[in-house]
Amino acid sequence: MTEEQYRLTVGGGYDDFWSFKGRYRVCKGSRASKKSKTTALNLIDRLVAYPGANILVVRRVYSTLKDSCYAELSWAINRLGLKKDFDFKISPLEMTYKPTGQKIYFRGLDDPLKITSITVQSGSLCWMWIEEAYEISNESDFDMLDESIRGEVDEGLFKQITLTLNPWNERHWIKKRFFDSPDENTLAKTTDYTCNEWLDEADIAMFEHMKEQNPRRYNVAGLGNWGIAEGLVYENWEEDDFDIELLNREIGLIHVMGLDFGYANDPTAIFCGICDVGRRKLYVVDEVYKKGLSNEAIFDIILKKGWKKEKIIADSAEPKSIDRLYDLGLYGIRPARKGSDSIRCGIDLISDYRIIIRPVCVNFITEISNYRWEKDRFGNMTNKPCDSFNHLMDAMRYAMEAISGRELLSFD
Repeated sequence: MTEEQYRLTVGGGYDDFWSFKGRYRVCKGSRASKKSKTTALNLIDRLVAYPGANILVVRRVYSTLKDSCYAELSWAINRLGLKKDFDFKISPLEMTYKPTGQKIYFRGLDDPLKITSITVQSGSLCWMWIEEAYEISNESDFDMLDESIRGEVDEGLFKQITLTLNPWNERHWIKKRFFDSPDENTLAKTTDYTCNEWLDEADIAMFEHMKEQNPRRYNVAGLGNWGIAEGLVYENWEEDDFDIELLNREIGLIHVMGLDFGYANDPTAIFCGICDVGRRKLYVVDEVYKKGLSNEAIFDIILKKGWKKEKIIADSAEPKSIDRLYDLGLYGIRPARKGSDSIRCGIDLISDYRIIIRPVCVNFITEISNYRWEKDRFGNMTNKPCDSFNHLMDAMRYAMEAISGRELLSFD
């Protein structure tokens, strides 16, 4: 790609990122900072320029790859005018550069054996892209990925791992490992939306509004700075890949579900959990977290997941949506009880439990590790949570009304 082509295709803000060839290339950035699109363009450009190179793309959960990295790389191939030169497979996800047979593989950490056993048909597996690297909460999981890019590579090639992430929490191991202790083999970079020259006026206005109305969120989602971990609402949680079937065989556990409505700006969030009241444990089993869902689309998702007959406690601020879901056949849905003190009471109840989260619930983990108390104008913590990272948190709170009211739910 010539300099002129680079400027027209990629734009500014990423010159050092584009050309760096050290072992680790880490980019934390705000929303709309084009970090993922730039990475996708860079990897496709390199694949063409370096015959013999193969790429592994990783996220915490395999099922999230199709609508994220696979879509971004498909976009990059089209933008570079190379669609006719690639074969695309959906099951399993895979891309092949037809002139040379080079491949792009996609894997999830939820099936680590498929990562450690990967073998390329020709050339070298020399590049890895870890998207939403924040989701990888255990550094040992990254070490396993790091070790999978090993051995000799063909002459002229180099090994590199690229991590892209939103920097939600300053306690994350990525900060200490790559940003606090940089070395010559690491490029640790921060970008923000101001380097994205393709944003329109409405996009810019959204960030300006965030800057004025929610400066704490703007600092992270707007400027790409590390989120501050102080004042978290919940610290009583852990990740564990527990056996759902084993839990379902235990007597006396309560199944709870909650629904928080969203659409254009906020995601619709559905929380699915199992509560052990006696042992004070709340198991986070599954989640739905998606923007742009109509009531009909919500119903279809619930139907596909086998939740149609379940009792779901939903945000009472959306009575029309609740009525529509009921008319569609979701007869177990009912509005949450809301009052002046309902949020604090719900948080108090949940704080009395140990929250155990399946690693596949990546959006829940992101929210709970960033859900914090508001500060007053003097910098003191209040008893009111911030109005951000709260969609699944609200859905969990609605769901736990089943415990406060001792209403037993089942998944039969």
